[in-house]
Amino acid sequence: MTRLIFLGPPGSGKGTQAQILAEDLNIPHISTGEILRRAMQEQTPLGIKAQSYVNSGDLVPDQLVQDLVQERLSQPDVKSGWILDGFPRKVTQAVFLEKLLAELNQGGERVINLDAPDDVVVARLLDRGRKDDTETVIRHRLDVYRAETAPLIDYYRDSASADLSVRQTLITVNGDQSQEEVTNELKKVITQ
Repeated sequence: MTRLIFLGPPGSGKGTQAQILAEDLNIPHISTGEILRRAMQEQTPLGIKAQSYVNSGDLVPDQLVQDLVQERLSQPDVKSGWILDGFPRKVTQAVFLEKLLAELNQGGERVINLDAPDDVVVARLLDRGRKDDTETVIRHRLDVYRAETAPLIDYYRDSASADLSVRQTLITVNGDQSQEEVTNELKKVITQ
């Protein structure tokens, strides 16, 4: 059973790689951004709540995102495994997810940190050509990502080393390679 949590800065290729692996393994690719958009589109109770924050330009609160993740991980198609992309983003969310997975009997997840140097990420995001992707904005997003995610990476690394009976939870993969090389490295890592 494959259960993967993808971490990585914007532009590291985690969304692309998660989608490729999900198709290859025939398991759902669960993107929190996609969950949010779908819930709003389908006008679910949580989607309606989220829409009010989005409409006013505010970030969707952690609790609402956590509720959406809980709802998604409770659906029948995840029983064969999943790839979670974009969640958790903070240690508090990782603690929530750990408890949720225990409640749902969905343990055994691995955390994949897809890492790439800032200059590579900036170049990739500038190449996408989105209007809001200026170098200043991208570098700010990377600073925010590093500030929020560095403790999360340490959290997963420390939880793996604290209990030597648990296989390594955090696996870092070099995202500064071709898409095919990253995919091949990920396939090797998840079959170990």
